Amino acid sequence: MTRPLVITDCDEVLMHMVVPFAQWVDEEHGVIFRMEDTSFAGALKRKECGTPLEAAEVWPLLDGFFRTEMPRQYPIPGALSAMAEIARHADIVVLTNVGPDHQAARMAQLAALGLDAPVIGSRGGKGEPVRALIEERRPPVAVFIDDLANHHHSVAIEAPDVWRLHMVGEPAIADKVPAARHAHARIDDWAAAQDWILARLAEKAPAPAPEAV
Repeated sequence: MTRPLVITDCDEVLMHMVVPFAQWVDEEHGVIFRMEDTSFAGALKRKECGTPLEAAEVWPLLDGFFRTEMPRQYPIPGALSAMAEIARHADIVVLTNVGPDHQAARMAQLAALGLDAPVIGSRGGKGEPVRALIEERRPPVAVFIDDLANHHHSVAIEAPDVWRLHMVGEPAIADKVPAARHAHARIDDWAAAQDWILARLAEKAPAPAPEAV
């Protein structure tokens, strides 16, 4: 019988990203990152004049960070020990929107910290890759973890039987991010999240039918 499956995001779930990213763009690009609402792009402003960056300027910065600055990242407290315990009960796949170009680097980053799990470097909504994983593995129960509400919505549409946990593990932005409407729970602490995930795995029951999506 196939094992249960946990599909987890990386940035702000397993690893801190916005804090080291903010330090880097300040030091190297003269850009301030200050998140005042849910807009990541809107948080990036030129230090010299305070004007927001254009949308087309944001991905090149992110791409540059993931290309050369991953060593600046460090684990969210409790994330790696929780993953080790969860791995006793389920398979783990890391589904991260760094894109295919940075998939191998992300796998090496996590493996160096003791998390030896498959990594999928996706782009866009995560519903389709989650559905593909469910169709491939046929787990008795699956849990999806992510910090972004749009991915919970996407998964609710494409793979509604998957349990969805909204986690924002970075305290610097957690209070700026409202609970995702299409997640089954919002937990930002890994001790409590581990208990919630293990309970879902033990129940081996599909997630309840979502509200209209």
